[in-house]
Amino acid sequence: MRDSWKITGETFSNDTESIMRNGNIYQIANGYMGYRGTLDEFGAEERVAVTLAGVFDRVGDAWREPVNAPNGGFTQVIIDGEPVSARHTAVLRHSQTLNLRNASFERETVYKTRGKTVTIASSRFLSAQHPNLGVIRYSVRCDKAADLGISTGIDGNIWDLNGPHLGDLRTERHEDILLVSAVTSEASKIVAVAEGIAFGVGRERDCDGSLRLVEFAAEAGKTYSLTKFFAVHTEFDRIGLAAADAAVESVRRAKALGYDACLAAHNDCWAEKWRLCDVAIEGDEAAQQALRYSIFQLLIAAPIAGSQNSISARALSGQVYKGAIFWDTEMFMLPFFLHTYPEKAVELLRYRIRTLDGARRKALTEGAGFKGAFYAWESQETGDDACTYFNIGDPLTKRDLRTHFRDKQVHVSGDVAIAMWEYFKLTGDDSLLLQGGAEVILECARFYYSYAYFKKDKNRYEILDVIGPDEYHERVNNNAFTNMVAKATFEIANATAEYLAQNHPKAFRALIDKLAIAQELPLFVDAAKLLYVPEPDPKTGLIEQFEGYFNLTDTTIEELKAKKIHPDEYLGAGQGLAVPTKVIKQADVVMMLNLFKDRYSKEVKRANWEYYEPRTEHGSSLSPCAYAMLAAEFGNLDVAYRYFMKTAKIDLEARYNIYVGTTFTGGSHPAANGGAWMAAVFGFGGVSADETHVAIAPRLYRNWKSLRFNLAYKGDSFTVTVAQDAVEITGAAGNAAARSFVVWGEAAPCAPGKSLVIKRDKKVA
Repeated sequence: MRDSWKITGETFSNDTESIMRNGNIYQIANGYMGYRGTLDEFGAEERVAVTLAGVFDRVGDAWREPVNAPNGGFTQVIIDGEPVSARHTAVLRHSQTLNLRNASFERETVYKTRGKTVTIASSRFLSAQHPNLGVIRYSVRCDKAADLGISTGIDGNIWDLNGPHLGDLRTERHEDILLVSAVTSEASKIVAVAEGIAFGVGRERDCDGSLRLVEFAAEAGKTYSLTKFFAVHTEFDRIGLAAADAAVESVRRAKALGYDACLAAHNDCWAEKWRLCDVAIEGDEAAQQALRYSIFQLLIAAPIAGSQNSISARALSGQVYKGAIFWDTEMFMLPFFLHTYPEKAVELLRYRIRTLDGARRKALTEGAGFKGAFYAWESQETGDDACTYFNIGDPLTKRDLRTHFRDKQVHVSGDVAIAMWEYFKLTGDDSLLLQGGAEVILECARFYYSYAYFKKDKNRYEILDVIGPDEYHERVNNNAFTNMVAKATFEIANATAEYLAQNHPKAFRALIDKLAIAQELPLFVDAAKLLYVPEPDPKTGLIEQFEGYFNLTDTTIEELKAKKIHPDEYLGAGQGLAVPTKVIKQADVVMMLNLFKDRYSKEVKRANWEYYEPRTEHGSSLSPCAYAMLAAEFGNLDVAYRYFMKTAKIDLEARYNIYVGTTFTGGSHPAANGGAWMAAVFGFGGVSADETHVAIAPRLYRNWKSLRFNLAYKGDSFTVTVAQDAVEITGAAGNAAARSFVVWGEAAPCAPGKSLVIKRDKKVA
């Protein structure tokens, strides 16, 4: 029977690509740092990385990217003078396990060397209670007596894509604690790693300053165990203590507590995470494991409290995509946190508030010089755009291709505004609006008004020269998704102004004066009414993705790909194979129909799904979940399930492309992970919510006996269990008030500490 809480591999593949993919599959993280799922003895060549959240650096003219810290988890056994490594020593047996319950990584490897059988086992976790801390339990056993050495400490040989980002590496020793400190290239900020061990055997001597060597005579068949504690601190931490001193103190404190106490506190934190966020599927072990793994990926990437960080497109799996935050976060990850773990949703939105000035700078400097906030396509710590104009390489010519992701993906600002308003609607908490959220919304509306074109002969505003979610077609006019997002932003800006004027008039006046926007507010009302959004054709129900799309060449995806000369050839940009055709990269109109589901009929949704689905290449991991949700809504559950599983298993199976053009894109896919949760809860669970109630209209997949999940709504918590013919809702005892649910069209208020069951034909209290 499959254990849905564990991901286990029973073999070791020595090729670099397999090691890279396994590093993604078995990674652990805690919101402050990520540690790739590599073996203890591995180094930079095997893509070991301890990636720091929110810490960026640039070397020369290369891309800015996150900083990888020196590896405080390095440990290697030396037997009779021979270093043991899975890359160079004969492996008899190997297993590695990722435990989703507590985000721990375990490995056990049996080697044959020098005529002896050596078993190495370890378990590591990054503390959920103390995010700067990592803890490792390591053991070694030899079948025959041997001279053993354990080389352990801090590996300063760092894997970087565009580095080196850390210079001036210095090693110190603070009694029994090793310390490596280094300085970032761009900002000259210190990154410090400290390490200490608990091991009562042998004698210790320094090997090269950052590593220690413990030597002893090992008895046959006896297991020797050590515990490692390492801590990472940087000058970006804002804790009022020097990074080096903080790292040393963290290790001292952890050693004093001991392994068991550190693990117990860590486990308690993870038990609470799963209490809030788990989704249980009865009757489908494969789906259960894949969904739980997807949720796990979101939880390990969630920013720590008070950091105001966000989650990048590849989370903390490495430096891929420059560690940048895309629209993925608001559209695909935020819904999970908003409905289960609102405290983390707040951090994601505070990041957009913190980087508002960067969005303002981009609006002023991009193109004609626009007003308001033009949020970056690739956003780092300041909000300035890290995206370059030439960022995809042609594998044939080796030349960089000009793309317009940076200057024409204008829908990002609206995605941010929609997310900000959605938080207010579903939580009822207006503090975020008052602390910068309203300012973000108004500045996004200001940007769209500045960007929009008023066509007098048609008496409408248009959004011209953009890229929609389908990135294979650039510089198009009136993209349906983009125009609808802009329209919604104007509506949200108007609602925000009205709400603040009524409920916080003093704060509203101060904000209006600060932005000098009073004269523009009536223009937003006008734009909300007159902004053009492509409508469904009265006969076919089809919505044209952008002006002229229906006139493009109709071809199949198979026919298009058959024309590729190189397997990594990019299909978009100026001369890509998909440009003159109707083949699209990912859900565009279909994504719009999901995002604005209440504005369109099921008939329109079905018609557009059936039209765009065979023309969608799914060149992005964001795409399948949109098709899964919409298919579930109009009842095509088998196809919905297929797309759900494709989404949920993308990181578990790691079969994704490593390169787009010549650009390295390996790493985890947190947006797809969020999409898997949405497909399960919004799609099969049929959940939708607004400021007045939570609606549940289940479309449970036929092989599932039940689907159980938790929901956070208006500051209260509920457990929902969906069966084929009934829905049970239980309100937490500590809830503040009865909340309104509408199940299968029937109103069903749920009071604190109470449960109710709604069947298809009647309600049973």
